[in-house]
Amino acid sequence: MSFWVYILRCADNSYYTGHTDNLEKRIGEHQNGLYGGYTASRLPVELVFSQECVTREEALAAEQQIKGWGRKKKEAMIRGDWAEVSRLAKGYDRDGAPVHPSTSSGRTGNS
Repeated sequence: MSFWVYILRCADNSYYTGHTDNLEKRIGEHQNGLYGGYTASRLPVELVFSQECVTREEALAAEQQIKGWGRKKKEAMIRGDWAEVSRLAKGYDRDGAPVHPSTSSGRTGNS
């Protein structure tokens, strides 16, 4: 069995990060508003990133890590710009300015 960590872009341009053992089914559930939470009020949603994981624990750990990231770092990962992800992980943005860690859940457009 495979597990997945994923990021959805919501209609309000915010991001939602989650994990699942059935990616196609879970995305459909989000798109149909079957979860009464964050994404249900921000439809439609679009899958912008997914990564397969070996175990549920690995997927959950990846979800929690991504939720702690700021918006710029998430967007760099979505683009596949791993050099930028690394730079941001070291605490500096593309212009060399210090980056402050997100204090949000990672689920809003403000993270």
